[in-house]
Amino acid sequence: MAEVVEVTEAAAFHVKKMMQHNEEEGSFLRIGVNGGGCSGLTYGMGFDAEKSAEDLLLEQHGLQILVSSEDAPILEGTIVDYKESLMGGGFTINNPNAIAACGCGTSFRTATKKGTPAEC
Repeated sequence: MAEVVEVTEAAAFHVKKMMQHNEEEGSFLRIGVNGGGCSGLTYGMGFDAEKSAEDLLLEQHGLQILVSSEDAPILEGTIVDYKESLMGGGFTINNPNAIAACGCGTSFRTATKKGTPAEC
């Protein structure tokens, strides 16, 4: 069975480095969706010390990942990666459910969830 979200090995490596740097070892990586942005939804990633009863727990590349059951359908099939380029590196999110994205690339919407659009 496929995971709701796939975190690549490169992304997991960089998340674990960030956990060490921020003294967050033992925390979960929470991946979620928030309202906002000019297309209506934005992605959120951060560290969380606690898992709630509504969270799905995934484990990939030695990283424990939380996704709320409310966000899971929006994120189904999403791949989180880390890419390096001449201008530096950063996380990329590829969500097959996104049908529209804003020009600045920070927000999106799906066929079933429009979110709460705001000024970019």
